[in-house]
Amino acid sequence: MTRTLYLFCSAAPPVFDVASVIEDAQRRGWDMCLGLTPTAARWLEHGLDGLAALTGHPVRFEYDLPGQPDPWPAADVVLFAPATFTAMNEWALGLTAKFVVSVATQGVGKGVPAVVMPCVNEAHGQHPAFGTSVATLRATGAQVLLGEGTHLADPPGGELPGGFPWGVALNAVDAVERAGQAPAGS
Repeated sequence: MTRTLYLFCSAAPPVFDVASVIEDAQRRGWDMCLGLTPTAARWLEHGLDGLAALTGHPVRFEYDLPGQPDPWPAADVVLFAPATFTAMNEWALGLTAKFVVSVATQGVGKGVPAVVMPCVNEAHGQHPAFGTSVATLRATGAQVLLGEGTHLADPPGGELPGGFPWGVALNAVDAVERAGQAPAGS
């Protein structure tokens, strides 16, 4: 049975590790579809063809024209990581100008399990909108991996020791899929 994972990435430094994350997910048995915010696509523009070849699907970062067939299989799980302050707030507010935010929003409405690994610095994390967005996303059933044992906010201008915990995110995706239901939030 094929399991399809939509990996959505915002423009944050961990996006540069996306090829190895895709390979790790494929070793775990996932068929991968990669979606990027427009800025993340610009950051990775020289490698987009290689990423499409790696996944076997087009890398998407903008809407198709109306009436075009969807080039991706249906998702079993959505992983949005790294999810920036902006992407988290847009998703929570239902602001769907970006393709990946729209698909994530629709996925929740369709009952597709979602796992979110924020990539925000401590200063952004102190803004009241961020806490509200985390609570809103959790209320929709999205599993937000933020806090002890998952991911902590980075200091402004720096990175946490050990880097972005991609393995934690993929483990959460596997657990959600094994449970066979949308996560209850955490």
